[in-house]
Amino acid sequence: MSEVAPEPSGGGAGAGAAVLEALATIHLFKGLSSDSLDKIAAISGEVAHKRGALVFREGDLGDQLYLILEGKIRISRQLPGMGEEALAVLGPGEAFGEMSLIDDVPRSADAHVHESCRLLTITREAFEDLLFLHKELAYEILWNFIKILSGRLRETNDKMAFMSVTGRF
Repeated sequence: MSEVAPEPSGGGAGAGAAVLEALATIHLFKGLSSDSLDKIAAISGEVAHKRGALVFREGDLGDQLYLILEGKIRISRQLPGMGEEALAVLGPGEAFGEMSLIDDVPRSADAHVHESCRLLTITREAFEDLLFLHKELAYEILWNFIKILSGRLRETNDKMAFMSVTGRF
């Protein structure tokens, strides 16, 4: 991997307006107060990657969430005999790797830098510490997680129904 060492983002009261604005656009942190966003910014770090770099590989143990500040990330899987299958291309304001904050399951896909990017990172350990210390914030974030997962399950159900009806299943 070609990850650049995380640098403190200048969190807390000194967090840059751009970082707080980016955090506010992430579905996971939707509706949080500026005070809560400051707390999240305080535990984040920033990394930069050049085009073509690998952020993480399918099967790696995940321990951080990534928030895209600039650039694009391609989420993909390698299919035997077929090559790379792009699952999504994510841009500024989108997050990936969030499931690694919840479970200890290996990454389910690769994350490649599609366009040079700046990412905000939050480690599982820092995230768990924050939620432990701030129970109301934990409730708000975990409720957002539930909404996101529910939406993804609904999308998957719709895709499965479509595939079943069209005979592509």
